[in-house]
Amino acid sequence: MTLGMTLGMGSLVAGRRDKLASATVAATLVACCAVSTITLAQDAAPYCGDLKRVASLVSARDRFASLAGKPREGNFSDTILPLTGWKDCSLYGSGMYTCDSPGLPTKNEAEKAQARATDEILSCFAGSWLEIKDRSSPGYVVLHPARGPASITLSIDEGDSKEFIVRMTLFVRGS
Repeated sequence: MTLGMTLGMGSLVAGRRDKLASATVAATLVACCAVSTITLAQDAAPYCGDLKRVASLVSARDRFASLAGKPREGNFSDTILPLTGWKDCSLYGSGMYTCDSPGLPTKNEAEKAQARATDEILSCFAGSWLEIKDRSSPGYVVLHPARGPASITLSIDEGDSKEFIVRMTLFVRGS
């Protein structure tokens, strides 16, 4: 074997090693991205998918009417799509969907729950919704999509049993 052949084979082996190293780095990056995506999906609020489904009905002709369950007093009805972790979800007419958090013993805990729900909802909609700071105040948060007529409010209310709740209301602005 001549020196030229040895150098040529060395280059060939080095080239294959570089390709193998590049492929290994690429596979590692893909695996890391997949793990990050799975982690983000696992970290999403358990009600995220259903909330997206409810929000998508804002632009439907009959809005939330397809979610109506048994009638309640007045213009209220149960919903056939309650959000996981929320309670007493209901519809008011066909243009308003509302749910309450479980009862909380103090206003401070309700404020923390409201902040957590705000973060969860904004994460759920992955940057397509925003908090409208000039319409929000302590105890009342307003969220809007970047486009579209929907709105979500998160308010802190004191229930009949002197527990505090976070009330989430999804509605169509201007209706």
